[in-house]
Amino acid sequence: MLAVLYDIHGNLDALEAVLADAETAGASRHMLGGDYAVAGPRPRETIERLWELPEATWIRGNVDRWLVDRSDAPGPAHGAIDRARELLGHELADQLAALPEQAVLDGVRYCHASPVSDMRPFFPEPADDEDELLDGVEEQRVVAGHIHVQFERERVLNPGSVGMPWDGDHRAAYALRSDDGRFELRRVEYDWRSAAAAIRNRLGDAGELPARRLEQARFDV
Repeated sequence: MLAVLYDIHGNLDALEAVLADAETAGASRHMLGGDYAVAGPRPRETIERLWELPEATWIRGNVDRWLVDRSDAPGPAHGAIDRARELLGHELADQLAALPEQAVLDGVRYCHASPVSDMRPFFPEPADDEDELLDGVEEQRVVAGHIHVQFERERVLNPGSVGMPWDGDHRAAYALRSDDGRFELRRVEYDWRSAAAAIRNRLGDAGELPARRLEQARFDV
């Protein structure tokens, strides 16, 4: 069984809760979909925990890229990026930015936002540009994250965000893929209030926006 984890954002408490749930469910492999460290209270500890996983496939998210190339990063994100790079160390930050953009496992394409971009996402309802996002993709199943909203449609699945859900549900989100190819969307309780306090404590002024987003489980706060 494969555990699919996206958008962890340095939230080690949420990650531990998800890993425990996945282990109980029988997961022995992990697909890691990017955005691992920025905007959370424990970026380096989060990466070190992921390193411990015995069988894991990593891809890069837009925020991982921003650790090196922030040309399209919004101004409010710069402080959190700087703080994450400081806490990670330059070598580890560079390693995250150099991860591959996509991976194909067992006939499923995994990307961060979409196959054509780490910023242009799929949504719960098909958008006008969806054919363009899927152009040239041979796989019949695509898994993508980025918008921190858990959903499943006929061809596209978003496992949601482990560390910072934005769908109004504070529980950590991820997905399991069984050996017969079926996906299961899952949510796990953890102490998100403590995580928000830790963001403010470790990130200072740069942590106010991500802390509020975590507290409200919304992007538009």
